[in-house]
Amino acid sequence: MPRQTKRQLIAEIADQLQEDGDWYDNHPDSSSGRNSLTADGTNVSNLYPLIDRENVHGFNLTIPQLAGTVIKPWNDREDTTIYADSQASVTKQMIVHVPFSQKVRIKSILLKLGKGSAMPRRLKVYANCPNIMDFNNAECIKPHLTSLLQTKTTTVEYPVKAAAFNSVHSLDLHFCDAVGISRIYYIGFKGDATPLKEGTNQLEVPAVKAAHAPVMDHLVQQKCSILSSDVPMPTS
Repeated sequence: MPRQTKRQLIAEIADQLQEDGDWYDNHPDSSSGRNSLTADGTNVSNLYPLIDRENVHGFNLTIPQLAGTVIKPWNDREDTTIYADSQASVTKQMIVHVPFSQKVRIKSILLKLGKGSAMPRRLKVYANCPNIMDFNNAECIKPHLTSLLQTKTTTVEYPVKAAAFNSVHSLDLHFCDAVGISRIYYIGFKGDATPLKEGTNQLEVPAVKAAHAPVMDHLVQQKCSILSSDVPMPTS
């Protein structure tokens, strides 16, 4: 039976680790551990479970308590029976404050809006504001994102720059420039959690790696064992 040197076996293990990592990077939904933030697995990067829904609130809504009702599960994103309207005032705008239960990375914002005169035309997004956001604050603070909103009746995804939303504990969404009122049916977010290890500034290992930690640990231990031995290992 042919025998492998330590160098050959270590190279083989490294190649296998690379192949496994590449496969899961190209098939992100294949592992329930990667960004598995939804119970049903419909959308593994949906941040709905990490939103502190009890503390969502709105400014200039006809019924302020309705702000949290537009934070819906992914499967209800096209529902039009529940919505929040801005007051029919001169401003015709609203602000929705969305806190998270832990720090997250935001990759995109998902919105289903009213149509016609009930559609806001512009969105301004503020991350981690230390004070309660109102229209006066919005005029004085530079938003992290300003986006023109699309005139579609279905849910639209708006990608954001990851660098601007890398460690977010709350967002304030300022909907403005409506013709009549601003109506919101659905607000959602895609991204992932960024938990910090207690007492460190290091991020946790991503779930896609952690899901296969036992296999990788075994290979690393095998590699270390080979390095400490002078005996060539036989092939299987």
